[in-house]
Amino acid sequence: MKKLAFDNAHYLKVQRENINKRIATFGDKLYLEFGGKLFDDLHAARVLPGFHSDAKLQMLLGLKDKTEIVITVNTGDIISNKFRNDIGISYQDEVVRLIGLLTGVGLYVGSVVLSFYQPNPIVEVFEQKLNKSGVKTYHHYKINGYPHNIPLILSDDGLGKNDYIETTKPLVVITAPGPGSGKMATCLSQLYHENIRGVRAGYAKYETFPVWNLPLMHPVNLAYEAATVDLADVNMIDPFHLEKYGKVAINYNRDVEVFPLLRSIFEKIWGDCPYFSPTDMGVNMVGFGIKHDEGTCEASKQEIVRRYYQALKNNYLGKFSDAAVEKAKLVMNQVGVDTSYRKCVAPCLKKYEETNLPVVSIQLPNGKIVTGKKSELLTAPAAALINALKALAKIDDSYDLISSNLITPIRDLKVNDLHHRNPSLHVEEVLIILALQASSNQLCELAIAQVGKIKGAQAHASNIMADVDLSTYKKLGIDVTEEPISYANLAK
Repeated sequence: MKKLAFDNAHYLKVQRENINKRIATFGDKLYLEFGGKLFDDLHAARVLPGFHSDAKLQMLLGLKDKTEIVITVNTGDIISNKFRNDIGISYQDEVVRLIGLLTGVGLYVGSVVLSFYQPNPIVEVFEQKLNKSGVKTYHHYKINGYPHNIPLILSDDGLGKNDYIETTKPLVVITAPGPGSGKMATCLSQLYHENIRGVRAGYAKYETFPVWNLPLMHPVNLAYEAATVDLADVNMIDPFHLEKYGKVAINYNRDVEVFPLLRSIFEKIWGDCPYFSPTDMGVNMVGFGIKHDEGTCEASKQEIVRRYYQALKNNYLGKFSDAAVEKAKLVMNQVGVDTSYRKCVAPCLKKYEETNLPVVSIQLPNGKIVTGKKSELLTAPAAALINALKALAKIDDSYDLISSNLITPIRDLKVNDLHHRNPSLHVEEVLIILALQASSNQLCELAIAQVGKIKGAQAHASNIMADVDLSTYKKLGIDVTEEPISYANLAK
């Protein structure tokens, strides 16, 4: 069971104070490039036990009277129907989701920027949808030679070609549905246009990882590398910060590489650059929320192993290169662990060797490990979950919570009328049956009452899980790893 190693309340306090301080530095307006996820930063929650997955949102709510949010999305990602793999929705649907969630909690979403704009029927339909719902949209364009061709960038044919975004608040948060959406370019465009209008607007960057005031090889920072192996991000000592202040600060390669160009652009726009290093540009205070380093190290090592398995799976599916897998393995070696560090792996593989059937093993938050194998009635994830609920409820393992008399007609319906190829019940179907039985069966009632206690459990599957089961596990808060083998190949 993870010990709380992070003080979320203290983090929110110091983070708000630091952003307010940065706003005051510029006076008129601050454009804050907002990296990472606002609502569901599950990576941060995993590596910093005690960090709330919506901590960034809560931080903004404390500043909501002075905050306006601008969402930027790459039109190329709209046209290609790019998806957020973690929650399984397209970037354009994620933009709509973000608008609804943000406005729903009282934050003001001023507009959406369609970056790298290119006319396309799909983009036009999306833009019309936003406009009809009362959301303003702006067009920003690709600049050839960006970010190296500074004369072109700072001209009427560069940033000057972009629409000026009308904003009304002193803090303008620039966020996006995912990487490559043009957040930095949007900030630079606004600085350029504000300067033309006589407004000395400021810029700052808010990225949770890497944590600038933790050592380069700290497991928390290495977990960030493991999470971005597909992007080839590398943590590094900020040489500009070291040269100016004589102090070590951690940043990552892309920010360090682009800083000289950004500094030149800022000097052209502002007349001087208030920042001496990419670390100076940041406002992140997450490192000050860590209260037990040992707990973050343990959690980060677990995350690194999880990310290794994720890289293996994505490589098997053709999404990640062999180099990405090798990088994930290297990071795992750097913290001195292997796949056995994940306690749910060995029981899963042992059970699979014994049965030659798909198996899922779950390590519960209390440390107990249960397994479940596929049967004619249940998928392996469903069987494992039932066993997990019985373990939490202290129900005898031999007791069948769901009788075959209930499952058989459902299986027949799935095969004969709904034409499913796999008649076995999935996780969500099992939970629904348990909930329906709860009113007449005390043990089912007791079992279903344990569902909320399974959050934070760790699971390993002997094969790639069906999307429907994987999705339900994620909704329950179970962190999953899978052997990179399809069910079809496992069944041979």
